[in-house]
Amino acid sequence: MTKAFSDTRNALAEYLLRLADTNMVLAQRLCEWCGNAPALEEEVAMMNVGLDLLGQARNWYDYAAELLDDGRDADHLAFRRNEREYRNLLIAEQPRGDYAVTTAKQFLFDVWHHQVLTRLTESSDERIAAVAAKALKEATYHRRRSTEWMLRLGQGTEESHRRLTDAVQNLWRFTYELTDTDVLEDQLAEAGIGAGNVGDAWRTEVARVFSEAGLEQPEPARHFYMDGKNGKHTEHLGFLLAEMQYLQRAYPDATW
Repeated sequence: MTKAFSDTRNALAEYLLRLADTNMVLAQRLCEWCGNAPALEEEVAMMNVGLDLLGQARNWYDYAAELLDDGRDADHLAFRRNEREYRNLLIAEQPRGDYAVTTAKQFLFDVWHHQVLTRLTESSDERIAAVAAKALKEATYHRRRSTEWMLRLGQGTEESHRRLTDAVQNLWRFTYELTDTDVLEDQLAEAGIGAGNVGDAWRTEVARVFSEAGLEQPEPARHFYMDGKNGKHTEHLGFLLAEMQYLQRAYPDATW
């Protein structure tokens, strides 16, 4: 359970780190497909989605660094924090798996991300609203693309349907973070700054696509002891950060 922050500035910095870290980690996972994608066109598409998420993460990190005002910049926040300090959603850090796993993960995230950014365009914080408005254009394409792949795999061959079903079953337990909010998120939503709970809209859209794809939607995921928003991650994030942060940790403050 997240504690309530005594001031909006610190609460907002924490919220921005959640948005930035989720984008950063998911971008890193997508980049693992470079040289490994099933088709050249798909490889280019996934790298573009990853770059979009990386650019959005940069904008959130910049704003968070300004609010924290402790000497750290966006690069430091991305590359010099450890696993416990990361605030990304658990689903983002899960291994890329086969193409069905990446497709299912991206779809479940994209639906949530699109809803969150749509809400944030109405934020009372003008900078958040501006960043969200720019990112929403990219997120709209991401959601359309992953939805099309969900339908293609779900309605495709027996093999593609089976793999997609297995992927959904393996990822579903992490979706409670997409439908539940904690004290911090509720606090910022009440202040007119944060997106608040988008669970109902997420479930409606996911159910529609699952039905069209011929997939059975599992029962709502329940909260368990892992909590990515508050630094309690699965074993996979540490390995991801070890690779992603190697250069900056081996040569701190290096310039070129």
